[in-house]
Amino acid sequence: MKKIRVLCVDDSALVRGLMKEIINGHPDMEVVAVAPDPLVARELIKQHNPDVLTLDVEMPRMDGLDFLERLMRLRPMPVVMVSSLTERNSEVTLRALELGAVDFVTKPKLGLRDGLVEYSDIIADKIRAAAQSHPRPLAAAPKVAAPKLRPVFSTTEKLIVIGASTGGTEAIRQVLEPMPANSPAILITQHMPAGFTRSFVQRLDGLCAVQVHEAEDNQRVLPGHVYLAPGGVAHMKLARSGANYVVRLEESDPVNRHRPSVDVLFHSVAQVAGKNAVGVLLTGMGKDGAQGLLAMKQAGAVTFAQDEATCVVFGMPREALLIGAAEEAVPLPQISEKLLSSAGSYGHRV
Repeated sequence: MKKIRVLCVDDSALVRGLMKEIINGHPDMEVVAVAPDPLVARELIKQHNPDVLTLDVEMPRMDGLDFLERLMRLRPMPVVMVSSLTERNSEVTLRALELGAVDFVTKPKLGLRDGLVEYSDIIADKIRAAAQSHPRPLAAAPKVAAPKLRPVFSTTEKLIVIGASTGGTEAIRQVLEPMPANSPAILITQHMPAGFTRSFVQRLDGLCAVQVHEAEDNQRVLPGHVYLAPGGVAHMKLARSGANYVVRLEESDPVNRHRPSVDVLFHSVAQVAGKNAVGVLLTGMGKDGAQGLLAMKQAGAVTFAQDEATCVVFGMPREALLIGAAEEAVPLPQISEKLLSSAGSYGHRV
């Protein structure tokens, strides 16, 4: 069995040692080298040609973001960021995902050794997902704002629901940016740890015409608004209160090892909204969301998945397509328009 070859970059000798211990404890991966900063890492990349790089956010001599940006322009490779859970670092980590990092691991606030060891399986899963990912060169040209779509009509009955995991933060941004201010209500479950959702919501809200919220229990679901499940805290469900749709947050056990779980959202939408919903499963590792998307399809909803060519990791969409939960695979740049047209609003560029 060919092992996944990992290079760990962190200014903390303790973290470097722990990461090496954790990674080498899994039979399908090994640490080929460690580096205290990006300048040393640059030479080790040339020497070892690793499959995956784990990269600290804050380091001496060169910031992790600066190094990542240069790396993704000159030698794109799978990168998993290692970040402390602070408000600033959550914003920096989201920027790292925008620059091309596949995923991130949060360092525990207290008990670094016990905390990272407890994350052993999560770290290994993220490295496996990164090894399967398809990093793309970072474009040198400045990003052009996405042209807005315009629906012909809007209704409070129509809903759009989205599920995503690895690679999902950037995919979600690309789906939401073209959405018009009067689009149908959108509910999203993205696998994300506690503490990062708020920064993600603030970033999206500043980029999009729709209003983006971190979902709250009993919050009314309205057109032109997006509701993102709170990361690591609760599952998000759709429910009815009289004639209105509302959000329900449920702090129950993880489903498919995730809280929030895409399946939980999709199953609730199948029961409550039925044929009035449109569902899409975006990039991500694993199977979460496939069975829920199938339930939506069986309830009369329009369902589809992101295609392999535009996914960072094709795991979740592949599972949905394999069991017939998704009617078709759609390239990421076409998903916004597909969502609007499927919801009964003929999206066209304005």
